[in-house]
Amino acid sequence: MAPALKIGIAGLGTVGASLARILSNRHNKLADICGRPIEIVAVSARDASKDRGIDLSAIQFYTNPVEMAESADIDVFVELIGGQGDPAFSAVRSALSRGCHAVTANKALLARHGVELAGIAEENGVLLNFEAAVAGGIPVIKAMRESLTGNSISRVFGILNGTCNYILTEMERNGLSFEDCLKEAQRLGYAEADPTFDVEGNDTAHKLALLTSLAFGTQIAADDIYLEGISNISIEDIRAADDLGFRIKLLGVAQKTESGIEQRVHPTMVPKNSVIAQVDGVTNAVAIDADVLGELMMSGPGAGGDATASAVMGDIADIAKSRPGHQHGPVLGRPAVHLDPYARARMRSHEGGYFIRLTVEDKAGVFASLAKHMSDNDISLESIVQRPGKNGANGNGDKKTVILVTHATMEDSVRKAVEAISSDGYLLDKPQVIRIERPDS
Repeated sequence: MAPALKIGIAGLGTVGASLARILSNRHNKLADICGRPIEIVAVSARDASKDRGIDLSAIQFYTNPVEMAESADIDVFVELIGGQGDPAFSAVRSALSRGCHAVTANKALLARHGVELAGIAEENGVLLNFEAAVAGGIPVIKAMRESLTGNSISRVFGILNGTCNYILTEMERNGLSFEDCLKEAQRLGYAEADPTFDVEGNDTAHKLALLTSLAFGTQIAADDIYLEGISNISIEDIRAADDLGFRIKLLGVAQKTESGIEQRVHPTMVPKNSVIAQVDGVTNAVAIDADVLGELMMSGPGAGGDATASAVMGDIADIAKSRPGHQHGPVLGRPAVHLDPYARARMRSHEGGYFIRLTVEDKAGVFASLAKHMSDNDISLESIVQRPGKNGANGNGDKKTVILVTHATMEDSVRKAVEAISSDGYLLDKPQVIRIERPDS
């Protein structure tokens, strides 16, 4: 049997502790599967005395992960610290620069520095694996880097954040507000004390940027993503979507067009009978449209210590199975030096159309004004629904809700129409605009 693969783990939080337990409890099985033992020989964390449910006392301990990356006698540096900057960045760069393989679950790090780190790994003939950085336990990175090599991908999209999916699911199931569902998500540990990074779409955007690079062979462009979170989704939007035969999901969508690559993250209405609409709770899902295979959909746990540790373990196993002198595949699907510059697509008609919810004064002439502004901006309407306001007896009051569903139209046209409607002075609340996505379109 080949010599043991020596591992150094930086970060002993939920994921790091779970990974250490897997490596300890399944030591013999992993040796049989990988053809060599896998041993933890070094760890790095801020507190050596903290009880993590596993005895690490015999393992070399570092408080500085960069020092561990530079000096520990390890074959693989596992980065589970988090954050796009230091110490994670310097530690991973140091490990790769000295010819040490690296595994990371850090999507923020890769979204910011992924191309640079990929280049360093390829120059030094080592692997940089990051399955756990996108969609937790779903093996989408491996599928895109290896299994789909013979395909040309036209679109990749999915539910990439379990916190947002849980909140939207609970809003629909229990008729609760966004704020109440967020509090419950925090109580259950699905959301952080400061949930901004999740609910405003940043986490999804980082993951989408990595999928985009893999799908289309472009440099990572996390700053070129249209971004909108779910904090402005109301229970009224959830109910209206239900009445119209839709569910609301936070989707990350990347697709190739004739003018470049389109990347966007935003709340989306999807038909109830679509596969993506059935993905509930903290589950993630990724769909890939390819020319040879067709549409591939994968779903599974998108977060949590065990799911993420499982993906990290898979990356380590791949390294264990490789042999010295073996030619490794490129980190991002093609060599970093050959990645195309990212070209942002020109604005084009959104085929799915838009949902527009307006709360307006219930008086003569309002509806005619709405119709005129839609017509002035060349927007064709698929359906119009009017609902009485809550003021007054029997629900008949001085305001009403108007819901417009458009046919395919331009984002700019919708925004201009809504801006014109707002300037007329009869809106009583902020307008709501949500894209409609038809996965088979």
